[in-house]
Amino acid sequence: MSKTFAIIGLGRFGSSVAQTLDTMGYEVLAIDQDSQRVQDLSQSIPHVVEADSTDEKALKALGIRNFDVIVVGIGNDIQSSILTTLILKEMGVNKIVVKAQNELHGKVLYKIGADRVVFPERDMGVRVVHNLISPNILDYVELSNDYSIVEIIARDFFNEKTLQELDIRARFGCNVIAIKNGDIFNIAPAATDIIYEGDMLVVIGHNDDLKKLQEKAYGDG
Repeated sequence: MSKTFAIIGLGRFGSSVAQTLDTMGYEVLAIDQDSQRVQDLSQSIPHVVEADSTDEKALKALGIRNFDVIVVGIGNDIQSSILTTLILKEMGVNKIVVKAQNELHGKVLYKIGADRVVFPERDMGVRVVHNLISPNILDYVELSNDYSIVEIIARDFFNEKTLQELDIRARFGCNVIAIKNGDIFNIAPAATDIIYEGDMLVVIGHNDDLKKLQEKAYGDG
């Protein structure tokens, strides 16, 4: 059975999440108290309603508890973000994901019961910087302060070598968790799998170890 989502707050972040989920075929209910935002998004997805998410009765009337995941994407109004999260938690919602403006906001959200807190502006800034300083990095996801996942393009250092020959885990402390060659995505590759120049590698590791791998493979930091 497919998951159902309710998105509260239809700024750039909330609208993007709602439209992406709808495009992927999920059932989505999008909610905002701004009538213009509701009208704008109703052109793109079928279920968009105008409601105040700090009004518990309004949320109950929408059957919010029936959704598997609630994403609170309220923008600059931190008070509404916190109050909405608190109401959802008290209603017994299954999973609450909330956008935070800053670290302090995020800490408060976790304390009142958010299951996950996201920092889209900060995270996108980190990704952009890593793409700028190392053109071989396609994407960068920070798992914690110390560990990350990177997508990198295989160059000459990797070409026509197996994972066993490269011995990345022993030499650099990193793990290659996927290899993409053309349209073929190899998840959990075997030691005998060969990497070719131009392949996309998904690598997980400590940030210091990932940096050592990049320096060795590409001569950049």
